[in-house]
Amino acid sequence: MQKTIFKISKMDCPSEENLIKMKLSDIDGIKKLDFDLEERTLIIYHNCNVDLISKSIKELKLNESLIGSEETDTIITESTKNQSKLLWTVLIINFAFFIVEMSTGLISKSMGLVADSLDMLADSFVYGLSLIAVGGTVLKKKRIAKYAGYFQITLAIIGIVEVIRRFLGYEALPVFSTMIIVSIFALIANGICLYLLQKFKSQEAHMRASMIFTSNDIIINLGVITAGVLVNWLHSGIPDLIIGIIVFGLVIQGAFRILKLSK
Repeated sequence: MQKTIFKISKMDCPSEENLIKMKLSDIDGIKKLDFDLEERTLIIYHNCNVDLISKSIKELKLNESLIGSEETDTIITESTKNQSKLLWTVLIINFAFFIVEMSTGLISKSMGLVADSLDMLADSFVYGLSLIAVGGTVLKKKRIAKYAGYFQITLAIIGIVEVIRRFLGYEALPVFSTMIIVSIFALIANGICLYLLQKFKSQEAHMRASMIFTSNDIIINLGVITAGVLVNWLHSGIPDLIIGIIVFGLVIQGAFRILKLSK
């Protein structure tokens, strides 16, 4: 059996970890994947060609590099118990906050909250696809990945057009207090999801609590909170529009990664 280690610079949250899992689920001969988000490394135990694995990871464009590959006599024990339950839990949390943030974002006229809600929806897609990868066919996974990716891009483009419209015309100030309060709850939700995912993995190895601070989702939540503070301080909606356009861009980037799973 081979033990291969990859450095993946852009792998810094559970969603990207699940994208890699789904991408590699098509390859026969992979026995175990050990992720370390803090160090941004992936250890793969496998009986298949390392070039095939490297090519699949490269297609996700996460800035990967092969550190090394060697023979190992490590005994692999499967540990998939409760995996589906965990994925359902984080999917429900993310989808619930998609609804909350989208609703409050539209009511409070905050593009930052609307954009963050789409980021939550994107994570829901990833966890949903992971559930399909656990028990579904490759063809079904690829078909749903294609629909999810295009749907996500469409929503993000609509959001970007709305941001441009607000830049060019007059629009009432977003309700900064709603932006801050909802984003704080979203921050807590993302922290819970990250904790659950890392706790599950710690049954095989160990949990690194410091990884909570490396998640893109949490950074986005902090960005919306900061934008809310600036909206109140400057009496301007520009900070909200700026964070909105940034997050919409990230959502589109994530959508293209999902679309790569459909190829």
